[in-house]
Amino acid sequence: MSDADSTHHILPDVLGPGLRLVFCGTAAGTRSARDGAYYAHPGNMFWRAVHATGLTPRLLAPAEFPLMPGFGIGFTDVAKYHHGNDNQLPRGAFDADALRAKIERYAPCVIAFTSKQAGMAALGKHITIGRQPEPFAGALAWVLPSPSGQARGSWNLAVWQAMADEVRQVPGVER
Repeated sequence: MSDADSTHHILPDVLGPGLRLVFCGTAAGTRSARDGAYYAHPGNMFWRAVHATGLTPRLLAPAEFPLMPGFGIGFTDVAKYHHGNDNQLPRGAFDADALRAKIERYAPCVIAFTSKQAGMAALGKHITIGRQPEPFAGALAWVLPSPSGQARGSWNLAVWQAMADEVRQVPGVER
């Protein structure tokens, strides 16, 4: 479920064939790196959002992220070898080519970037929040408002709900 060099990743990729959705962040936050779990900071809205939008049947704790493939959901980051706030990441931390190769290999139906910064790192500078006009590596692409507590001013659950609604409509996807 991960690439060959995953031993050096801050958080492991949670990828495999048959996923309907892959969430892609910029990099693990400091708390997530410390706890070894995606979106681990208590102020992060991620886990509440995936539950509120119906992507999971119950509210999961960050440490339960390995359960997500059971719901057809995976995880990765554009920067796998660094952690911290976006403005703390070193120049060149983002590896869009490696991300593209992973998405092509595992072929999820949808990729959802969990911040505008992650979306720009993979898709380029001219993006907007919401459904993107072009797919990324064959997957329908969404750029979501960041669930980070530091981005509370731009939080919008409605965009997350629109993405979740589309994920449920992908042909061949049950749930």
